[in-house]
Order: sequence, then C-alpha cells, then structure tokens
Amino acid sequence: MTAVLGRGTCGGHVTLLFTVEDLDDDPIRQGSLGAGLCLADGAEAVARGQPGDYSLSVRFLDGAGDTRMFQQVLDPLKDEIAEFGEMSWEIAIRNHLPSSQGFGMSAAGAVAAAGAFQRAIGLPHEESMRRSFAIAHRVERANSTGLGDVTALAAGGVERRLAPGAPYSGSGLTSGPGKAEGWSEGTPVVLAWRASPGRHTSEYIDHPDWKRLISEAGQTQMDALASGEWDASRWGELLEAAEAFATDSRLIDDASRSTLIEAGQNACERAGLATETTVLLCMLGESIVIVPNDATASQSLDSLIDELAKEGLESTLSSVGQLS
Repeated sequence: MTAVLGRGTCGGHVTLLFTVEDLDDDPIRQGSLGAGLCLADGAEAVARGQPGDYSLSVRFLDGAGDTRMFQQVLDPLKDEIAEFGEMSWEIAIRNHLPSSQGFGMSAAGAVAAAGAFQRAIGLPHEESMRRSFAIAHRVERANSTGLGDVTALAAGGVERRLAPGAPYSGSGLTSGPGKAEGWSEGTPVVLAWRASPGRHTSEYIDHPDWKRLISEAGQTQMDALASGEWDASRWGELLEAAEAFATDSRLIDDASRSTLIEAGQNACERAGLATETTVLLCMLGESIVIVPNDATASQSLDSLIDELAKEGLESTLSSVGQLS
C-alpha cells in the first residue's frame, strides 16, 4: 500500500455569551447554552499515512502547539477503524488565528485533524464530518479547552446553542444531545487581540465562582434569545445580549478586558466607523471582535487594522462562516 494523503479544514468560533453545563458525568452531555459567531478562518490540517507501526508525528507550520491533542484525535479513530492502527502517521497543522485568544482554535484544530485523517483513507465526507465533530467534542471536554465550540461549529454561521452536549454521538452518528442552529450573511468582522496569550479556558469553566457568574448571566440572555426564529432579524438583539452578558458575568472587568473594548472603540472612532460598528468581547480570550451593526452590511473594515495597531493590538480581517 502506498502513502495516503488527506486534508481537513475548520473555521474558528467566537463565543459571545454562554453557560457552563458540565454536571453530567458523561462528557457527551456536557457543553453549554449560548450564542456566537463561526468564522471563515481557522485551522487547516494535512495528514499523511503509510503502512507501518502505529505512530504519529505532528508538525506546526506557524509556531508551536499542543501535539498531545492530535494524538487524542487519532487514538479513537484507531479504536473504531482498524486501518488507522496499521499505519504510521504525520500531520501538518496551519493555524490562521492565534490560540488561547477566544477564537475556538483547539476545537477547529481537532475537527480539521480528524477530517484529514479520515479523508486520507477515503471515508465518506458526511460520515467523516460527523465523526470529526463527535471526537473533537470529547477532546475538548477532556482538556477543558472548550464547552460549546464544537456544537456551534457543527451548526455554522451566527449560531445559538439550545441544548448542551456533543452534536453527534453513538454508533450511527446521526445526532447527539447537543442542539444548535445558525444563519449566515457572510458578515465581515475584525478580530483583535493582545500579543500575549490569554488565560486558559479551564481557569474559568472549572472555577466554581466563575461558573456561577457566567451561567447566571448566560441563562438570563438565553431566556430571550432561545425563543422565536433564528435569522438575520435577531442580529441587533444578539449584540445587545453579548454586551449585557460581558457586564453581568463580570468578565469585562477581569484581565483588563474593559481596556480592550475601549481600544477597539478608539480605533473605530478614528476610522470613522464608530456609529456603524459594535465592539464585543470574545469569550474567553483577551480579544475583541468588531462587527457591523447591520449583519447584511458589506462595507469594508480594512481601515481598522492600522488603527488597532496604534492601540497596541494585533488584528485580522475575517467573516462569519457559512452553515456547516
């Protein structure tokens, strides 16, 4: 058998508000309620396998990363499908957004890697994607790197999570306890962050006081957002809910996040976009996302990049991804 190659991609995810739902002993049923933005940019993985002893070599094309996570992705594939265990593997990872900054990159990397491995041996696309989301959710919960990112990504677009848990599970991979839905107008966004990595997500979601504050604030907003149709008409309501959540959860006051909001607003003012945009916190990084007040707007946000640099922030242009 000759060497096989497979490629997988997955956009990142910005959580705007959420609850912590981790009391169930089964990680498949752990997760969060909430809402956020799935991104067009994220992680890319290329896997190469050849006959040999089971092993994995991980290479990052743009800096360092957590190699253990990719072993955690491959091992359950081997346990389920014997062919994976009959090969030695290499995987190359390219992240288009920084890690540990609230952009859901651990979830994106796990989904992309699982897809790359499966496509290398020729598994059907739809089956592979469902299995990728199922495995990535388990990896996220094992590492306390996320709660609802994977379920959000399985919906795509501007998403709301209506039930916690993995989006797919079980032998048939037909569904899971986690439920989410999304819509997308391809809305342009600007992501901005401090150069130093943010605090690890586990410092919040595993801390009892933060869990209580976050969940109470998130549930208050979801009581309104969870009802009615979910479409572009809810955009303004989502932006208001995200701002209220940041304040009520007290996350805006932790890690000097309020200064991030101020920096983003200053940049918008100088770019002449103050009345046309909203600056929101990305949970749980030390980062912001700047979005147009009209979800269907097509105006350029390019001028914000230089202005954000003047505020000492790194930034990049992206957009809301399409539905999965």
